[in-house]
Amino acid sequence: MAQKKNAVMVGGGTSKFGVRQAHLLDMVQEAARACADDIPGLKPSDIDGLIIATTMAGRHSSALNTAPLVVHRLGLKPTSICIRLDTLCAGSNSAVIVAKGLVESGIADVILVTGAEKVYLPQRWETNYTQLAVNDHDWDSAMGLGVPPPFFAMIAKMHMKKYGTTKEQMAHVSVTNYNYGTDSPNAHFAGRTLTIEQALEARIIADPFGLYDCCPLSDGASAIIIASEERAREMSDRPLVYLRGTAQHATHSMSAGWPGDTLAEWPHLKTAADTAYKNAKLTPKDIDVAQTHDCFTISEIIELEELGFCKKGEGGEFVASGATKIDGVIPTNTDGGLLVYGHPFGASGARQAIEICKQLQGRAHHQVKDARFGLTHNLSGTCAQHTVVMYGREPVN
Repeated sequence: MAQKKNAVMVGGGTSKFGVRQAHLLDMVQEAARACADDIPGLKPSDIDGLIIATTMAGRHSSALNTAPLVVHRLGLKPTSICIRLDTLCAGSNSAVIVAKGLVESGIADVILVTGAEKVYLPQRWETNYTQLAVNDHDWDSAMGLGVPPPFFAMIAKMHMKKYGTTKEQMAHVSVTNYNYGTDSPNAHFAGRTLTIEQALEARIIADPFGLYDCCPLSDGASAIIIASEERAREMSDRPLVYLRGTAQHATHSMSAGWPGDTLAEWPHLKTAADTAYKNAKLTPKDIDVAQTHDCFTISEIIELEELGFCKKGEGGEFVASGATKIDGVIPTNTDGGLLVYGHPFGASGARQAIEICKQLQGRAHHQVKDARFGLTHNLSGTCAQHTVVMYGREPVN
């Protein structure tokens, strides 16, 4: 019986995230160029598969059959897979799961995973209008719940009521992530700093959220290489970063199908996390660095709870204690996260993967000492789906 192949991440790069006067395909080219620069041994002819993760390509970029368009722009000739994938915010993390399976099964050897969104248009009202399309138009969207701030503000209010979480504790998430993001030149808010006072005094977006509790919508693209370990060694002499375990759990689309008793509890994330930990043969105590989906400050707080890094209901105290800082219990969103880097939906998971890859290879800007295991997490839509990927310096035995 042939030995099972191991899938590894070799490296990657992003375009500049922000409000861009650029087409979707232009930004994909930027990200692919940055990916190639990060892996000098990579040749276009090495790539036998391509996955492009995007949600708005058809509506905002007139790019319906997106994968062949990307292949042509990048000068590739994939022979194993060439597809577009759409799971909104988790798009490129979903693509990582697919790439892992293709490599480990022997169907593909080297896959370029890309994610990209062109969000901003001359008439910016179209951005929020498009977001309403991610839900059922007859129910949640008609109530405005397809636009994230009001929905996550409700989540924050419920968490505050049930567990005593405070606005100041949420502000600690913003300040920590902004301090991390100062060294991320491609971030939407590159170079900005933030104080607790500034976070608490910011204008209200949706009570209790101020401006800095919310991530920006961004244009941008990310690109990474997933390959078999044999092919990875031919391209790079850096430490291999193994894809140890993954999980994706979806329970509903409309808010009426929420799986818990309260929006402050995310059992679907806990299930995804438990499955990924089991597949990776890891526990929360093994994880050295994490990238969570901090679309809002309350999101990171609840994610830290459901991922097992602190007890349920203690996430606010946990972040305020400094637990997510570089010398804390679990350094989190060490490149600034969504709050600072921005959130071009399909591109975010691959951007997270790049930071974890750099951390495990010992070359991150805010390096966690002796990092061996890391994870990425995305939620999608109105917190309807959760995607978790575990990475490590060694394969699963």
